[in-house]
Amino acid sequence: MIETEKQKLESQAFYKDALQLIYDNDCQFMLGGAFAMFQYTGIFRDTKDLDIFCKSSEYPKILKAFAEKGYRTELTDVRWLAKVFHGEYFIDIIFDTVNNICTVDDGWYERASEGEFAELPVKFIPVEELIWCKLYVQNRERNDSADVNHILLRYGQHVDWKHLLSRMDRHWHILLAQLLTFQFVYPADYRSIIPKWLFDELIARAQEQYDLPAPVEKVCRGPLIDQTQYQVDIKEWNYKSYTITTI
Repeated sequence: MIETEKQKLESQAFYKDALQLIYDNDCQFMLGGAFAMFQYTGIFRDTKDLDIFCKSSEYPKILKAFAEKGYRTELTDVRWLAKVFHGEYFIDIIFDTVNNICTVDDGWYERASEGEFAELPVKFIPVEELIWCKLYVQNRERNDSADVNHILLRYGQHVDWKHLLSRMDRHWHILLAQLLTFQFVYPADYRSIIPKWLFDELIARAQEQYDLPAPVEKVCRGPLIDQTQYQVDIKEWNYKSYTITTI
């Protein structure tokens, strides 16, 4: 966490220089993370990192631009993440998620919201994609359920629910679980925010599950939302790991 005014000024200067460098090299990007949370909820968090989202075809160009200016760069995980370092501050360049589900595509750019950051015009990742990514973060060390609830409370009236459902359609159970949590946390607010048609649709799907035969294969989908706590299921209890290619 940033603690001093000096650190805040240093981080702001770094972020502004970094964004200007990206602009100067004609790279396409959007802001996510803590600054997207601020855009949609007004919740401010001091942070030493800047989350930049882009398509996978764009991150090499961004990394090269920083490397040529003397920054230390790192391809942290070729599946989803690269980094740029500047002293104690860094930039996460994100083009997918660790479970390889929320891949950045052209639709993110088309639906991004516009705003200002570090005195520069920027695009923020769409609120639906922000929710989409956060719904899969349910680790023991970090759980983004409260973030999603705050987004829905403060910005839910503007969410394109049909689009969010299309993003979560394959894993609709997770969306239903989040909506039930939201209903529990905000009993006075959920009626005006969560569309009843969506709730009815998801409840009907959940009820329908009992009419289906049990799967032949014993599969654990837990690693999609927590990559560590469900390892016992795979390694010791003979469950098959669920992948995004599983039907």
